[in-house]
Amino acid sequence: MSIRRTAKPVEKGLAGIALMGVLVGASATPAGSLERETLQVTAVSSRPGTVSGDDALIRVEVPASIAADTVRVAVDGRDVTSGFRPSGDGLMGMVSELSKGDNRLTASAQGAITGQLTLKNHPITGPVFAGPQEQPFICDTADFKTVTGGTLGQPIDKDCSVKTRVDYMYRTTAGTFVPLPDENVRPADLATATTSLGKKVPYIVRVETGTINRGIYETAVLHDPESGTPDPLQRGPGWNGRLVYGFGGGCNGGWYVQGRNTVGIMNDTYLSKGYGVASSTLNVFGNNCNDLLAAETMSMVKERFVETYGDPAFTIGNGCSGGSYQTHQIADNYPGLLDGILSGCSFPDVGFGTIQTLSDAQLLNHYFKNVAPDVFTKEQQRAVSGFGKWESIGSLARASGRVDPTVYCPAQLPEGQRYDPATNPDGARCDVYSHTVNVYGEVPETGKVRRPLDNTGIQYGLEALNNGTIDMDQFIDLNRRIGGLDDDAKPAAERTVADLKAVRLAYRTGRMLNGGGGLADVPIIDYRDYTDDAAAGDMHMRFHSFSTRARLDKANGTHANQVMLTRSSGHGFTLAGMLSDMDQWLTGIKGDSAADAPIEKIVRHQPQGLADACWTRGIGAKKITEPQVEGINNTECNTLYPVWTSPRMVAGADVANDIVKCRKRPVSRSDYQGPVTDAQFNELTAIFRYGVCDWSQPGAGQQGLVGTWLSFDPQVTGSRRVSPN
Repeated sequence: MSIRRTAKPVEKGLAGIALMGVLVGASATPAGSLERETLQVTAVSSRPGTVSGDDALIRVEVPASIAADTVRVAVDGRDVTSGFRPSGDGLMGMVSELSKGDNRLTASAQGAITGQLTLKNHPITGPVFAGPQEQPFICDTADFKTVTGGTLGQPIDKDCSVKTRVDYMYRTTAGTFVPLPDENVRPADLATATTSLGKKVPYIVRVETGTINRGIYETAVLHDPESGTPDPLQRGPGWNGRLVYGFGGGCNGGWYVQGRNTVGIMNDTYLSKGYGVASSTLNVFGNNCNDLLAAETMSMVKERFVETYGDPAFTIGNGCSGGSYQTHQIADNYPGLLDGILSGCSFPDVGFGTIQTLSDAQLLNHYFKNVAPDVFTKEQQRAVSGFGKWESIGSLARASGRVDPTVYCPAQLPEGQRYDPATNPDGARCDVYSHTVNVYGEVPETGKVRRPLDNTGIQYGLEALNNGTIDMDQFIDLNRRIGGLDDDAKPAAERTVADLKAVRLAYRTGRMLNGGGGLADVPIIDYRDYTDDAAAGDMHMRFHSFSTRARLDKANGTHANQVMLTRSSGHGFTLAGMLSDMDQWLTGIKGDSAADAPIEKIVRHQPQGLADACWTRGIGAKKITEPQVEGINNTECNTLYPVWTSPRMVAGADVANDIVKCRKRPVSRSDYQGPVTDAQFNELTAIFRYGVCDWSQPGAGQQGLVGTWLSFDPQVTGSRRVSPN
């Protein structure tokens, strides 16, 4: 198989941003000491620059010529050697009581060059790299239900913290999880688990619940309390050495709250095979619709997991809908946190893959209902939208409230703290853009967040016109009166004009999924229950999977790391099957010591039988293995599950859906396959006085990632914003 990879963007420093490199190294080699070997010091629990909670798991690689018991480890001169034990070719240990900010770690021994590492320690309450924390922020600990059925009680500080608690649950032979009554007594109905490594252990689960980064986290691992406290240097028999991190969906109302739920960690599919499981309330988009804060939270929770249980061989991310945003963008923008992803009912990202389609649906719905209620039939309206069902226009229009600062405020946020343009203009704005202020910045004149949203030049309904579904007069009226959204996302007569600084920042920082960062080197199983034909309409449309695929192709010249699976009503692929395939895939990659590029290893170790496929509908579904492509009725799978489009695709955009603001060209008669009178052409040139979208050109401000592991911490960068140039 021929695979082409284009070069990744060169990482370079910018005003207002920091690229957090791996700070592993040694002191300069003194003259005449070239014969001495170096002690290598690395951070295991996190990157050196993103340590949190005052501790870190550290590895010291010791050369064979040096006796490990002669090595001394210190933090800013404080001896911490007693915390280290032999591990492989060196030492491993927890370093505690770190100071906030920089901590200089050294490993020294007679006859060796001293190894050095600078750890930057952050508060366990955050932030680390996502920038200043949002206010107001409502604590939810008193409403969070623990696995035992109680709550966490009232928070102990302004950051919504609670004391960490440990509960033990067990799986009964009847197939339910219940609290373990006595850690010293084995219940008669205790089940046995057989891990993926073939070890049989009591099916007892250690559940840890606490607060990190102002969110509530949960972790779960098979662990027998009789064996004592977990040891990160000695893996217990119940844990198979793999971690599954769960990401939850939603978006509407996902701001200003701690959240009352994680995605759930008591999952028999994972736990019965020995997988560790972790999640946080801030990794549920219904609580936090911000991929940057989600990445920061996942980084900190994973760090806690590693410090408790040890370093996983690999971490698999799994999430549907809003969970899929997180799997894609965390893997791309913060590589190393996720090694493989299961991305369900997927979108490439929330800010563009989803919102551009939702906002177009809102404008069409407003036009069809309020501006020209009798001009288009339902079928004509559907054709203009590109959706498979007419009902999806209204359904998606309602979901577009996530860009309106007044529609989807969380119930926990008091009315008096909410934004109202007339009575409380300085209140909390409940929308996606305000929740991403650390990236986009504010417009000085208004104090509102810069917005990368635009529909200038879009010829709505162009394909429907050219295939004869609507006529030229309808096309003209639609584009003359569809309008745009004002600063508060209310329908307005003029088209929406994006802030170009925000547009450039969206591309440079990865808010618009690029696909050429870490995602290029991560195996992806994109799985979908088909809902394009849902009776009430549904936003989880199949073309979004192809948007991600197209972006991978644009960034890397290949999508060989993505497998696409489609079924209906739960008949076909299974979570257990996908987990097993991903485990096999990652195990093969990890064990491959060849010097080949990651994509070559991904292709080489893709499990036999795991390939693009769909399943026939209904009970007894049959698997159809064939390349998944765009289209309607052009393949077996597309006959079963047509790939419908979107308003912008009907207007001429491609499926990548990666142009925020299109470049313009003059209106041309060649755009229209039917006759155009002089009067009609004059109307079109007046409507599009600044030109129509030239979809063959990159969008205005469109560019590659500036780098990965970006920090928006003003204390690091000297500014809270990345340069928009």
